[in-house]
Amino acid sequence: MAALYITVNGARHEVRSPAETPLLYVLRDELGLNSPRFGCGLGQCGACAVLRGAEAVASCRLPVGEVAGAQITTLEGLGTPSEPHPVQQAFLEEQAAQCGYCSNGMLIAAAALLWRTPHPTDAQIRAALDDHLCRCGAHPRILRAVRRAAALMWDEPAEEGADA
Repeated sequence: MAALYITVNGARHEVRSPAETPLLYVLRDELGLNSPRFGCGLGQCGACAVLRGAEAVASCRLPVGEVAGAQITTLEGLGTPSEPHPVQQAFLEEQAAQCGYCSNGMLIAAAALLWRTPHPTDAQIRAALDDHLCRCGAHPRILRAVRRAAALMWDEPAEEGADA
């Protein structure tokens, strides 16, 4: 059996698990990354989201063998504590998390959205985050955070008074 290599957060790793193993388990169990979380195991809650290139994907349903050669980014690779990604900074500034379980997926989905749509409408933000469940009710803060992140990323003032 040929060795399987994946690139996660800019570093190349040899995978010991079989190619059909969900990427989530490899990220958590082999690489020790804690940001992608197990939620539903069905790709319906968003807690396990990671970036494959600039696309947010559910790592709980994605076989690791399908990401060989792709750039995978987890929340750990999006920014650092000293230099957070604009989405991370905006979520902190807007206090857009309560329990924080959904935050990983929300941040990943928001980053993917803002890379492909620099100035999203509220409807586009809601659509991008639709597959990410938050049970705490932080949705208004999350919407404000995505708008703030767009402003941070593209050097524009955040839209004040927009409906959340």
